[in-house]
Amino acid sequence: MLSLKDVVEGLGEQLLTPRFSLPASTLFKNVVIDSRQVEPGDLFVALHGEKRDGHDFIEHAIERGAIGVLAEKMAASTSEHSSESVVFFLVHDTLASLQTIASHWRRQHSVEVVGVTGSVGKTTTKEAVAAVLATRYSVLKSEGNLNNEIGLPLTLLQLGRHHQKAVLEMAMYALGEIKALCDIALPKIGVVTNVGPTHLERLGSLERIAQAKAELVESLPPDGTAILNGDDPTVRAMRELTQAQVLLYGLDPTFDVWASDVDSKGLEGIRFRLHRRERSASVDIPLLGRHSVHNALPAAAVAFAQGLNLEEVVEGLHHLSSMPRLTIKRGMKGCTIIDDSYNASPASTLAALDLLSELKGRKIAVLGDMMELGSFEIEGHRQVGCRAAEVVDKLIVVGERARMIGGEALRCGLKKVHFLNSKDEAAERLQEFLGPGDCVLVKGSRGMAMEQIVERIRER
Repeated sequence: MLSLKDVVEGLGEQLLTPRFSLPASTLFKNVVIDSRQVEPGDLFVALHGEKRDGHDFIEHAIERGAIGVLAEKMAASTSEHSSESVVFFLVHDTLASLQTIASHWRRQHSVEVVGVTGSVGKTTTKEAVAAVLATRYSVLKSEGNLNNEIGLPLTLLQLGRHHQKAVLEMAMYALGEIKALCDIALPKIGVVTNVGPTHLERLGSLERIAQAKAELVESLPPDGTAILNGDDPTVRAMRELTQAQVLLYGLDPTFDVWASDVDSKGLEGIRFRLHRRERSASVDIPLLGRHSVHNALPAAAVAFAQGLNLEEVVEGLHHLSSMPRLTIKRGMKGCTIIDDSYNASPASTLAALDLLSELKGRKIAVLGDMMELGSFEIEGHRQVGCRAAEVVDKLIVVGERARMIGGEALRCGLKKVHFLNSKDEAAERLQEFLGPGDCVLVKGSRGMAMEQIVERIRER
């Protein structure tokens, strides 16, 4: 647990508070940024959000039992009684201070950190890496979407003396952000899954996206290891940018860790043969779609780099949980829903369509806008539309951008394309024609909230 002394030492000169009402040995149960999640004994950090200011909820956090508050100002409503039983750490910048405390806390632990980044698949890869390492080590991993300048420090502050490894997802929206995360976390192993047009609208070009992702491998120490997707030429080229050892993974027999005989078992997962040097073994994993082999391979590569043997790696991969963001649900009238509504990019949507192609039954796709694609917006939507025409029996598109998907699907020969203006219309149309054995893929960018369609067509 983080102590008052740890916070003071971590903040150093950032700390403006001259004295404290609680002893240095005071322990904080957890570090929280949402007052609604505060439990007795927590340290509440008041951050400035896009819509709300955490300073407006300091009193609420105290009412829920917070015994520490990291803030840029004392809440006007904070009572004298509260200030006597709660320690206030006043600073100029709460986000910078949260990161500083996390950096200090990480350096108090001998844990080895694995950083995972990429345009697509980093969450599933992170989960796979953590699961395989857990066959031998005590592992801390990023939960949910705690992968940015706020989430990564919060994850690191969960470190305990018993943890031997930490697997941290690293996201970015701009150049320099992954480097900043690395400066806090000090990864010894870095995994780069791929480079694609996700966030192209923010960064402007694939070259700049690659430059941003490469900050992870550039930050690795000489005795570290870069785990790179050799099947992605842009990622493979990153081996020239690091002083660390490099392991390439993919489908090429010349790579350090590679797969052959990849076979989809539909909704039961995939099977493939895993190769490492002169040894190989058959692996069954519950991840869906042939493309999921590229989530399993980096996990195996990390495990090999950490000293696990082939048998341990196979065992760890066998017990992977299903994909964290793609779920299979029972739908109305006996249909099956592939709920991949969390987010969408051209690469992830193409992968989802590939999965749909591997299933039995009538295939229906409900696709929404893909956002933040910048100059790749037209081409990305067209690529998805053309692939959809090859896979689906019926296509529903929702949103202005998604109309490009539908238009390209028509040009590529698909006859049954429905252009709808709202999620309600899409749900109503699905309710009309869904039947037993149908497989329905629902996918779109986060801003489209496509999960609302899923809820309307689930089995009741």
